[in-house]
Amino acid sequence: MKKLLLTTIAAVALTAGLVSNALAESKGKTITLSGKGCCAKCCLKEAETCQNVLTVEKDGKKTKYYLVQNDVSKGFHSQICETVKNITVTGEATTKDGKKSIEVAKIAEDKK
Repeated sequence: MKKLLLTTIAAVALTAGLVSNALAESKGKTITLSGKGCCAKCCLKEAETCQNVLTVEKDGKKTKYYLVQNDVSKGFHSQICETVKNITVTGEATTKDGKKSIEVAKIAEDKK
């Protein structure tokens, strides 16, 4: 009986450790990325509503980051709603269900 109890306690402790580790990873970290900015609805035709998307290309692989709707992202949206522009975004990146997103702190058009 004691052996079963100890095994159960160890399993619960291990699970709690894994869950807290997973939660820490999902919070993300602040990063700065540059790439092509456009609208998920108007340019990419993959959403029902307008949302900014940053497409970053590295080593021939394209990765899309969906910009979380906040004041900074919404304020910039009119500049890329129906066009594609080179932009730089700084914010907290997260991944949920395989979809990358950024809580935008700063966004600017690249004047190159």
